[in-house]
Amino acid sequence: MALGRLQAGIVDHLHELKYLDAEQSDILKARDEELNGSAFDDLLQADYRISPHQLNIAKAKTYGVTPINVKNVAIHKGTWELLDQEFCEKNQVVPVSAYGRYIAVALANPFELTVTSRISEISKKTVVALLAPESDIKEVLKQDQKREETHFEDVVEAVGMEFEEGEMEDVEEGLDDEDSAPIIQLANRIIEDAYFAGTSDIHIEPREKELVVRYRIDGVCQEKLKLPPKVSGSLVARLKIMSNLDIAERRLPQDGRIVFKQYTKKNVDIDLRVSTAPLNHGEGVVMRILDKQKSTLPMPALGFSEENLTRYREVIKQPYGMILHCGPTGSGKSMTLYSALNEINDPSMVIRTAEDPIEYTLNGINQMQMNRQIGLTFASALRAFLRQDPDIILVGEIRDQETANIAVEAALTGHLLISTLHTNDAPSTVARLTDMGIEPFMISSSLLCVCAQRLMRRVCKTCRIQYEPEGREREILEAGIGWSGPIFRHNPKGCPRCSNTGYKGRVGIHELMTSCEQLVEDINKGRETADIKRTAVKSGMKTLHQDSLLKVKDGISTLEEALSTVPVDMF
Repeated sequence: MALGRLQAGIVDHLHELKYLDAEQSDILKARDEELNGSAFDDLLQADYRISPHQLNIAKAKTYGVTPINVKNVAIHKGTWELLDQEFCEKNQVVPVSAYGRYIAVALANPFELTVTSRISEISKKTVVALLAPESDIKEVLKQDQKREETHFEDVVEAVGMEFEEGEMEDVEEGLDDEDSAPIIQLANRIIEDAYFAGTSDIHIEPREKELVVRYRIDGVCQEKLKLPPKVSGSLVARLKIMSNLDIAERRLPQDGRIVFKQYTKKNVDIDLRVSTAPLNHGEGVVMRILDKQKSTLPMPALGFSEENLTRYREVIKQPYGMILHCGPTGSGKSMTLYSALNEINDPSMVIRTAEDPIEYTLNGINQMQMNRQIGLTFASALRAFLRQDPDIILVGEIRDQETANIAVEAALTGHLLISTLHTNDAPSTVARLTDMGIEPFMISSSLLCVCAQRLMRRVCKTCRIQYEPEGREREILEAGIGWSGPIFRHNPKGCPRCSNTGYKGRVGIHELMTSCEQLVEDINKGRETADIKRTAVKSGMKTLHQDSLLKVKDGISTLEEALSTVPVDMF
């Protein structure tokens, strides 16, 4: 049998691209035997010296898709989180990038429609298929986002030489000149390295005998770099210039923002929220990295259990009422809020948000930045929104009685209101609102759902260690979720995939308290938080402690991590 139609098309395109001459093309098409895919590829590479890259281009032209050299693409951690690692390895898929409603994935076989449809279902995005050699995909998956270590030795040495002649009196001189190097290079390299390491916050901390740079990765601070104390003033001044802050004011805290894309030649499109503060040995700087690729995640990727996800999706599709998210700073509230808005966003809906600050810009959603200096507060923004015919309103945070009153009124007058509140768990939200002066009957009438959440580290699936819990550990699991089987602990030595930490990434745990008849009665009667919690648990709520143990049971995290994230339930 002669070559198949697709194989003949590949040969024609190899000839068209001048990778094969006319004679070689004719010989290949005249073969009287049919070759399977891998044998045909081996023949071209071994006998005709066609490289995998050249073959991939020819295949892409034949299949009508776009080729990609996936080994040379810098894939950010946020993109990897859209698809589970096990799914990628099983189906030989690499998520290359995500933007808006689209996700680009590299595949060895673009005709696997079941795979692309499953990717679309998981990510809630339209799939753009790119063609890559299977060997390249396997290599990238094996490396698992492994990146080249960023080195600071050269720039630190250059900075040291610059200060050998004595500390500069005017630290701001030349710091806005892109060619004045070492301090500028140092500032850029710190931000780039932190971004590619998956850092959420960068801490610049002046101390008596050194300047320390620390990264918060997966919720844990790690020391990255130590610099001479003389560097402190210049580095902080450079970061202030990038943030459009007053470099002459060193006595008061300041807040600003860096749009980093304009400072680097690398493909790093991020914003940084910058906060400076006067400390005992100089000014300290904390920079929160806001990754535009990671502004939203598909709801299933946030860590919701199937039961909680179903209940939460039902709640956010209600026409009116109040949904509150509670938890400390850095517990993933913003990501959950943005992802929920992204899921219910529709051209038929009018969505307004009041934020301080606007962390991510969402397509199709009207966002307002708060400015207290001119009197633009959450309360005044809410009043304005109610005159602008909204369907859904998001308020960054309920901080005071005025905002709380207007939020409740909005929820009672036909609007879906979503906001955050600082409480330890879902049931104590009722007491917090009551303390703000909201009448219990108004709380019970408006409240649809309270979602308390935390983030706990995922155990590395490559090097985790399975064991049978005993003693106190076994008691906690049996009392919490009735489980007495094997669980996993992290490997203290770790592996290259988890940077030798034993943990890789984070997952959300949730306490979802939805309204029910008995809960409304408890709120109206002003019952204690403990009574409200018991009612919520009887109605199907899993506590934060229970949800964390379920993550342990499923091998997602460890008992040590669960107990360090939330306390054991006492009732």
